[in-house]
Amino acid sequence: MSILTPTGAGAAEHLGRGPLTADELAAVIARDIPEGAYVNLGIGRPTRIADHLPEDCGVVLHTENGMLHMGPAAQGAQVDPDLTNAGKVPVTELPGAAYFHQADSFAMMRGGHLDVCVLGAFQVSTTGDLANWHTGRSDDIPAVGGAMDLAVGAKAVYVMMSLFTKEGEAKLVPSCTYPLTGVRCVGRVYTDHAAFDITPEGARIRETWGSTQADLIARLAAAAAPRG
Repeated sequence: MSILTPTGAGAAEHLGRGPLTADELAAVIARDIPEGAYVNLGIGRPTRIADHLPEDCGVVLHTENGMLHMGPAAQGAQVDPDLTNAGKVPVTELPGAAYFHQADSFAMMRGGHLDVCVLGAFQVSTTGDLANWHTGRSDDIPAVGGAMDLAVGAKAVYVMMSLFTKEGEAKLVPSCTYPLTGVRCVGRVYTDHAAFDITPEGARIRETWGSTQADLIARLAAAAAPRG
């Protein structure tokens, strides 16, 4: 596996905190989304990013079920069962919100009108391949949804996931073993242990939480080594 540190001073190591919780990681990703960007947040953990975007950042959130200017998750009296994101989670609307047919929403996704999408994943390869719709297990229900459209339609594709499975296997891998959603489409990976840029030379560590770069590289190498 090619895991590279940045040229020069190296990536930031946050040894006093980590691994990050899902909400802490969502806040990190929200910090890195460019001001004024049009962004789609995938189903699951990525939807938490909406709760951490500053009010004045100018980011416009898009949902594939047909909405622009989506706000944070709805709470209490804010909940409207007819106002949800693509994962059917109740959300709020911001000033300027617009609603449209799902076909128009997919035209936005496929037409290159989104600056960033943030997706969950089962695996990401160090060359940027994305596997997030099926693990291959017989009891799983395959559901690619709009991820394949976002993976090729968004100008930048970020992934938000845990770095290791419950069994300790790495999810950032030299080559995906699960069915692919997109090929060489991921540009950045955010995990509970570290964030990575995907470059032509492989995955490059941006920053770590709770471990040094050297320790993390060693753990990834051990997780990727043949067993038995």
